[in-house]
Amino acid sequence: MKHFIGLVGTNSDHSTNRQLLQFIQSHFREHATIELMEIKSLPVFNKPEDSSVPTDVKEMAEKIEQADGVIISTPEYDHAVPASLMNALNWLSYGIYPFVDKPVMITGASYGTLGSSRAQAHLRQILDAPELKARIMPSSEFLLAHSLQAFNEDNQLVDPEQIEKLEGLFADFVIFVDLVTQLVHAHGSNKKAAENFSWDNL
Repeated sequence: MKHFIGLVGTNSDHSTNRQLLQFIQSHFREHATIELMEIKSLPVFNKPEDSSVPTDVKEMAEKIEQADGVIISTPEYDHAVPASLMNALNWLSYGIYPFVDKPVMITGASYGTLGSSRAQAHLRQILDAPELKARIMPSSEFLLAHSLQAFNEDNQLVDPEQIEKLEGLFADFVIFVDLVTQLVHAHGSNKKAAENFSWDNL
């Protein structure tokens, strides 16, 4: 059985993106174990003079490294991902590189009509950065619009069409993970490139 990390892409205590990941965790429990990971306790990234990485970040990186894949659910603020998610990814690409060649599925929920579509596009750009270099599942978006009305009191999605779409995307992600595990020939050089990359040398 696959083991995934569900990364809650917000520091909000009450988020429909957390609800979405909780639904995914429960709905697909017979197909994969999904461990939810919070980012709200991480300190603000400020390049440490001694290049030290907080213990919480190291533990997150180890769990991501060991997982078969990562599912990130992001809200959208001003057409972009939240600062807290960018902060987490800054830490997770500073001297540690757990996302290199890691399969990633992106989802998102928003109160409005577009369902975090621009934030998801923004997140794809970030995850393709030289220090991250994740393997993002192509041609896939799960956009949960009007998310305040999307769940019932048992935290179940109420729209059967949304559930059907999510089931299809999740099945595709499992296959995508299997495909990515075969793309190992360049992993060593990709990891080395991430470790050696520096904007100061450009």
